[in-house]
Amino acid sequence: MSSFRALMVHRGEDKSISHEMTDLRHDDLPADGDVLVAIKYSTVNYKDGLCLSGKGGLVRNYPHVPGIDFAGEVVSSTDKRYKAGDLVVLTGWRVGEVWWGGYAQFAKVRADWLVPLADGLDCQQAMAIGTAGVTAMLSVLALEDAGITPDRGPVLVTGAAGGVGSLATALLAARGYNVTAVTGRPETADYLRGLGASDILPRAEMLDGGGRPLESESWAGCVDSVGSAILARALAQMQYGGAVATVGLAGGADLPTTVIPFIIRGVSLLGIDSAMAAYDRRVAAWQRLASDLPTAQIAATMSVIGLGEVPAAGADILAGKVKGRLVVDVNA
Repeated sequence: MSSFRALMVHRGEDKSISHEMTDLRHDDLPADGDVLVAIKYSTVNYKDGLCLSGKGGLVRNYPHVPGIDFAGEVVSSTDKRYKAGDLVVLTGWRVGEVWWGGYAQFAKVRADWLVPLADGLDCQQAMAIGTAGVTAMLSVLALEDAGITPDRGPVLVTGAAGGVGSLATALLAARGYNVTAVTGRPETADYLRGLGASDILPRAEMLDGGGRPLESESWAGCVDSVGSAILARALAQMQYGGAVATVGLAGGADLPTTVIPFIIRGVSLLGIDSAMAAYDRRVAAWQRLASDLPTAQIAATMSVIGLGEVPAAGADILAGKVKGRLVVDVNA
């Protein structure tokens, strides 16, 4: 059987991490997968940066093929839901962490983890959206379910220049929300306005002068990917009955706040997990992404790199140097 390329991560006896472009055979792939997929595109997410660097304890067994999401074409399937030629997308389910992932030309995975590629998207666009976009869309759906509509008032997006933040900004703006984007990188202001942000709020202003449990009611809703003091400040500034969808911890896993926003203003804190979201919810998110996210906005968030460029990109994303979405052409 012919070989294919993959990016392998190795850990030495001294726990040092190295990367190698290597050739694998199909029978090297996990034996208990249901569906063999010829991968067309993957992405670089923050979690990929952790897996590539050996940080966070996400990867337990080496050598390992990272890549937490991918889009491609079914080659073969023992599950009747999929057949050869079907285009599919995978996000989450600890693929790229405990299961070999998308930084290869082929992957063998469980059918339950896949969803059909939504009408109106191609594989490259799907990975320009990727895990970050699904997470952003699940956040928007959660805000809508909580009654946060455009007429309720402005919404806040923290970490707005990152993958989730970029796509949340674009999705909310496309739905008619007045979006204020929080970023610590002034050079991304024009980029964020291009995605639809009405206002740019420097991260320093969100960190300066906080600590009070309640402040002026500024935001009807919020998508937060930062956590810690930024999330606490957003909660203090929410309008009565507002809601915050929390999706990440780039600024820290702590939450230095009180119960006061919740019991005085009825603020809701909505936890968003895309890794193991139910199949129907994932399908609904992809369908909304295909219909709500303008093609120009998808292109605006995307840069395409080759498989050999992934290790450097992983270091950059951990250092906060990446703007928008990095799409990996595994066949380039």
